[in-house]
Amino acid sequence: MSKRVLITGGAGFLGSHLCDKFYNEGWDVICMDNLLTGAESNISHLIGKERFQFIKHDVTNYIVVAGELDLILHFASPASPIDYLEMPIQTLKVGSLGTHKALGLAKAKNAKLLLASTSEVYGDPQINPQNEDYWGNVNPVGPRGVYDEAKRFAEAITMAYHRFHDIETSIARIFNTYGSRMRLKDGRALPTFFRQALKNEPITVFGDGSQTRSFTYVDDLVDGIYRLAMSDESEPVNLGNPEEITILDFAKEIIEITGSKSEVVFKELPEDDPQIRRPDVSKAKRVLNWEPKVNRREGLLKTMEYFKNQVG
Repeated sequence: MSKRVLITGGAGFLGSHLCDKFYNEGWDVICMDNLLTGAESNISHLIGKERFQFIKHDVTNYIVVAGELDLILHFASPASPIDYLEMPIQTLKVGSLGTHKALGLAKAKNAKLLLASTSEVYGDPQINPQNEDYWGNVNPVGPRGVYDEAKRFAEAITMAYHRFHDIETSIARIFNTYGSRMRLKDGRALPTFFRQALKNEPITVFGDGSQTRSFTYVDDLVDGIYRLAMSDESEPVNLGNPEEITILDFAKEIIEITGSKSEVVFKELPEDDPQIRRPDVSKAKRVLNWEPKVNRREGLLKTMEYFKNQVG
């Protein structure tokens, strides 16, 4: 009999790729999404298949799933700055109430829960690279705090359920990830740069562009999530690509890859925008035998083909 997984946020960018992964690994997949930032088009190729089910539902409300469950992947949440700045209350609610509801379901079904956390729990870090023992540098009352603190709370309640109710849990701290099914206008640097470059529009870099990011191709990230779900590791694990690049150099790289005529323009840096972001993935290597395989240029070339079709 197939194992069953519930993926909240399953119609989103990462969630839909995880639906594919678990379906292809032979699991029965239940995708749950309220379509606030997700899209049915991301899972349209799975709808109607025997081992796939889509449930439109807001996980901040009580979650009902018939039958047995072996695993819950809690990926429901706005995940880009433009989303959580426009939907601050929903972001806080899905990180708190949504995680509470998902953990309650895991307890009722005796299922494992894997929480999608984020590198944003480190805030604007004072160490580089960031390892799992670092407690972070977060402004709880700043505009970005709604996402950072929602995820920090989600980690705390997940560990509380693990310790108090003996629920099997895992926590993935996900660093910037990219690939097909990203929304062109989700506000993050990578899709924004691609959209602007493919249209030969000015590429907007915030601040002086010296801030750094580390970009992980979606296939690598999904492989890491799957390995973590199959492991018995309960403490947080960083999943990301430690290859760091400044935003200005990244903008230039996108211009070069796309053959664009775009020029870079500079705008004021948003409040609490992290200056550095680079994962220490030594723990993932040790406990999951995982490290990213797709280099940035290879991943960007694949992603460019997807964005070309989106731009039209």
